[in-house]
Amino acid sequence: MTPPPPATAMAEMIRPRKTPKDSKINLDILSVTKGTSLSYIALVGLAALGVTQALLTLAYQTYEGLGIAGYQAPVFWGVYIITFVFWIGIGHAGTLISAILYLFRAKWRNAINRGAETMTIFAVITAAQFPLIHIGRIWKFYFLIPYPNQRGLWVNFKSPLIWDLFAISTYLTISLVFIYVGLIPDIAIARDRSTGIKKLVYTVLCGGWQGTSRQWKAHNRTILHLAGLSTPLVLSVHSVVSWDFAMSVLPGWHATIFAPYFVAGAIFGGFAMVLTCLIPVRRIFGLEAYITDYHFENMSRFILLTSWIVGYAYGMEYFIAWYSGVEFESTSFYLRAFGPYWMSTWMMITFNFIFPQLLWFKKLRTHVTFLFVLAFFINLGMWFERYVIIITSTSRDYLPSVWGLYIPSAAELSILAGSFCFFALFFLLFLKVFPIIAITEVKELVIHEKMHGEAR
Repeated sequence: MTPPPPATAMAEMIRPRKTPKDSKINLDILSVTKGTSLSYIALVGLAALGVTQALLTLAYQTYEGLGIAGYQAPVFWGVYIITFVFWIGIGHAGTLISAILYLFRAKWRNAINRGAETMTIFAVITAAQFPLIHIGRIWKFYFLIPYPNQRGLWVNFKSPLIWDLFAISTYLTISLVFIYVGLIPDIAIARDRSTGIKKLVYTVLCGGWQGTSRQWKAHNRTILHLAGLSTPLVLSVHSVVSWDFAMSVLPGWHATIFAPYFVAGAIFGGFAMVLTCLIPVRRIFGLEAYITDYHFENMSRFILLTSWIVGYAYGMEYFIAWYSGVEFESTSFYLRAFGPYWMSTWMMITFNFIFPQLLWFKKLRTHVTFLFVLAFFINLGMWFERYVIIITSTSRDYLPSVWGLYIPSAAELSILAGSFCFFALFFLLFLKVFPIIAITEVKELVIHEKMHGEAR
């Protein structure tokens, strides 16, 4: 029988490599919040420019009406709903890394969970804007909120927009509480190393944190309870979003596979966005000692696993459409692959299933440039996945007499680009206010290293 590995080998298996000494961690991570480089200023400027042009487009659309968005019978769900589902999916990896991996005591999450949580918050906020943009008359948004009013009217609870309201508000609330509670010890560290107005702000935000044993006990227990509460959200929120489609009777939508299919795709695309965000942050701010190849390899394994789940879902959709013998269903999927939207379908399959198979090679799982390019294509493929699902079914209904061809308008593409700029802008601003890496959790790895890795 093979003897168990020694403590030093176990430590090598669970900790990031080349972890800095405890004395450097505060200085290195907090240095991100201080000073600005030319590359950072350029990125913020580009993001702000993109947000500005999207706001101008939205103002013009609000004045002219949704007609400029390219909506026409039979397609009334276009780029806005596609992008809404895309951003909701992006937010799921943050909860997975923060909550589920915390419950499983996966130590490798400690250096990347803060970036993933931040990504979750801004992705959900970005997504929340699109149902409002989609309704056209943004000033009537309160019709979505179920509350007693003087008009004696109640919202239509059969409307998917109402389901989305509950899903987004619940997910955003829990995510905000989760990231704030995790930030408290790090805010206290920043407070002790700041002066002036920043010190005052940090003092208020950290809520009198002094790092006593009683506070740490309450903090750890709160994180544990929030992680247990957040975990079902990974399954429930995107399942609710999938029911926006599955509860209808349109060909290609009325399927029981949608809930697990959407959840797996959300985690898949979310991990790709984590790589998209953290690789430039690692390079610009010199955080190679904290976000290591070890983290990239583990995230690559998750991407590979979820890629297979998504690929299986793609195959099952086509198999069931053929096996069912329902002409409308089989025709819908035939047109997906060989109809007017064939390019979108094959881009979806190529980017989301074929390209990720390169991650079977260990060298590519830790090749930073390759991972960044792959993550970009996965994000593109996941957007096209939602495009294929929504557009092909709505443009090819049961009656050929009402079939139509949908082409995204310039206004829609402008606001789509603005959503990415909005997300990037606030993510970049967060970097300069709060630590993007959880200082106290990284220190836990250092303590473990000292106890088990370097102690001889």
